[in-house]
Amino acid sequence: MAIQIQPVIMAGGSGTRLWPLSRAQFPKQFLVLSGTTSLFQQAAMRLQALATTDIGVAQPIVVGNDEHRFLVLEQLREIKLAGASLLLEPVGRNTAPAMTLAALQALEGGNDPVLVVSPADQTVTDAPAFSKALQQAVRRAAEGSVLILGVAPLSPETGFGYIRTSEASGGMAVSQFVEKPDLATAQAYVAAGNYFWNSGIFVLKASVWLEALEQFRPDILLATRKAWAVRQTDASFVRPGRAEFEAVPSESVDYAVMEKCPGSSVAIGMEALDAGWSDLGAWDAVWQVSDKDADGNGSVGDVLMHDSRNTLVHAASRLVSVVGLDNVVVVETADAVLVIDRGRSQDVKKIVGSLEAQGRTEQNLHRQVNRPWGWYDSIDAGARFQVKRIMVKPGASLSLQMHHHRAEHWIVVSGTAEVTKGDKVIMLTENQSTYIPLGTTHRLSNPGKVPLEIIEVQSGSYLGEDDIVRFEDTYGRK
Repeated sequence: MAIQIQPVIMAGGSGTRLWPLSRAQFPKQFLVLSGTTSLFQQAAMRLQALATTDIGVAQPIVVGNDEHRFLVLEQLREIKLAGASLLLEPVGRNTAPAMTLAALQALEGGNDPVLVVSPADQTVTDAPAFSKALQQAVRRAAEGSVLILGVAPLSPETGFGYIRTSEASGGMAVSQFVEKPDLATAQAYVAAGNYFWNSGIFVLKASVWLEALEQFRPDILLATRKAWAVRQTDASFVRPGRAEFEAVPSESVDYAVMEKCPGSSVAIGMEALDAGWSDLGAWDAVWQVSDKDADGNGSVGDVLMHDSRNTLVHAASRLVSVVGLDNVVVVETADAVLVIDRGRSQDVKKIVGSLEAQGRTEQNLHRQVNRPWGWYDSIDAGARFQVKRIMVKPGASLSLQMHHHRAEHWIVVSGTAEVTKGDKVIMLTENQSTYIPLGTTHRLSNPGKVPLEIIEVQSGSYLGEDDIVRFEDTYGRK
């Protein structure tokens, strides 16, 4: 009988160290840093590729937060994994409760699959080697062991946790988990040869996880079970009880269980991963995995470089030119530019902290904001006016809504618009327009088979996104 795998993708991170490309409402796991697929999509496809003659792979369970639910659905649809289920955490409680929710769901059908738990924001450059290591780990985990993937350190990295191993039959046994070390300690680990970076990828049966949690942190298991017992299901979305989940202790998988396994009754081993792995934790890591020219420079987008070395330039919306840079990262978006010494990439989080303290939107949103029906791009704004470019996907529609403080003028750029305005419904095509007076109930829909694009001009005393009264909404938003 084939071993059954249940992929579990942890997609709830914020990715603040890749600002300004990564934002709270569009974090790094959903970014396309190279190629045509996002890090989240790559993680999902890597786990689906584990199938062999003796290993079957189910549709993934994605654990994330409510704010990103439609983004997750859209990216899964693009890679033809629309059958995945989404566990939506009401509040963040770290990875141990998240993994427990996934284990409880995986056991719902009466089976006890092997969970392959992966963060959504990592990358590998050697997909066959990744699959081979995971398949070996799955076969060991099917016999009841807990497996973790370890990466041979390429340098004395102080930003990772480490795994100390000892040789044992059937693979490496884990002797100890070590927290992020200082530089001198990290150098000693690299020299020793039996320390590995902790990849954060875990492989174990669903029942084994619950049994280990019962042994080491029964409080987390009990509280999570209570939240799971009162869950609500809405199409692909599974929502644990909010009040019950708020009472769950916040803890990581490592602290709750993994670090307690060595020397206990829980068998834990490590599978070495040599596949060009990176957690892309900062811009320096992005430079390391980038395609580079003869001078060590990496670039994305419309970039011109002269007399520069070991530099990364990421241009998202316009031409970026640099001259005479060495060991620098430049990241341009439509509303923000970051220039930083590559060796101080971790300090981006200080900029994000300052933005948050000042209440600035650049920490949270891009200028172009994704919505379940499409997106809008805030082109210009001033006193009492705002101009947006809006795209509505075929068959999609905005909510039936009203504004207390603004009027809107819509001009169709391409496609066909169905406009509800009060008790009337009208159709508009390219170059046609309509005016929505303040206080008028209205809705914009795309009945066509191609994307609808319009220009929206808002005018009024207050233009914030919270001035929306929704009467009906296809996507269940309040």
